[in-house]
Amino acid sequence: MRLMTWDDLLSRPMPTASEHLAYGPGPLQFGELWLPAGKGPFPVVVMIHGGCWASSVAQLTIMNYVAEDLRERGIAVWNLEYRGFDRPGGGYPGTFQDVAAGADLLATIGPAHHLKIDHVVALGHSAGGHFAAWLAARGRIAAASPLHAAHPLRIAGVVSLGGLSDLEAVHALGICGVENVEGLVGAARPGVRDVWADTSPARLGAGPEPQLFIDADRDPISPPSLDAAYVAKMRALGAHVRQVTVPDSGHAELIAPGTAAWSRALEAVDELLR
Repeated sequence: MRLMTWDDLLSRPMPTASEHLAYGPGPLQFGELWLPAGKGPFPVVVMIHGGCWASSVAQLTIMNYVAEDLRERGIAVWNLEYRGFDRPGGGYPGTFQDVAAGADLLATIGPAHHLKIDHVVALGHSAGGHFAAWLAARGRIAAASPLHAAHPLRIAGVVSLGGLSDLEAVHALGICGVENVEGLVGAARPGVRDVWADTSPARLGAGPEPQLFIDADRDPISPPSLDAAYVAKMRALGAHVRQVTVPDSGHAELIAPGTAAWSRALEAVDELLR
């Protein structure tokens, strides 16, 4: 069976968001809000795109198709852009601070847009799956870290699509390239800060929120074995985590409406928003 290519996905007519809202002064510090028809209140998904943490690889528009699919189903989407490690101010701590600030802006924009911000689901694809799990884990970041927040947005559930949640394992396996991971968090060296302590969900440990990791069996970027190891590690800590592997699917199918992989993601979002 032929796998979907990025050209297959991106050649579809591109839907557009309802609003473009800045959470910072930079050109990449913004999000796009996708509002369903009606008056609400609307359930909300915070969405984070991948691209191996590099702005040169992918932008938030790669998620427009699934954002529109959720919007048509009555779910509001807050699709975040952020500075990759390859942009001024990106890397550590800037990229993480962007994702955090973007997510936390929901507390400000939620009431005026009739959003249910008390039960938000985070959904991310590839490197964005790492950020979705990281947003859920922010409350466990040590106070001394520049990534600590006293009152981070509470994440009620996580859907990770071909995610890269264990940064230490991603680095060791060379997924996305060692240089990309080190560009994001810094190089791990003796006597220097522990680069994984406040950046990798695998190191931040288990929380109460349910998390579902959806993988494609033929994914050349994020092999299902990566999430299988992460899920096993988190379960040992008492986390409510599950993995589903979708057959005959690749990396692009995970964010393509109409595919079996995205259909499984829709089921997960619906389950977690209840």
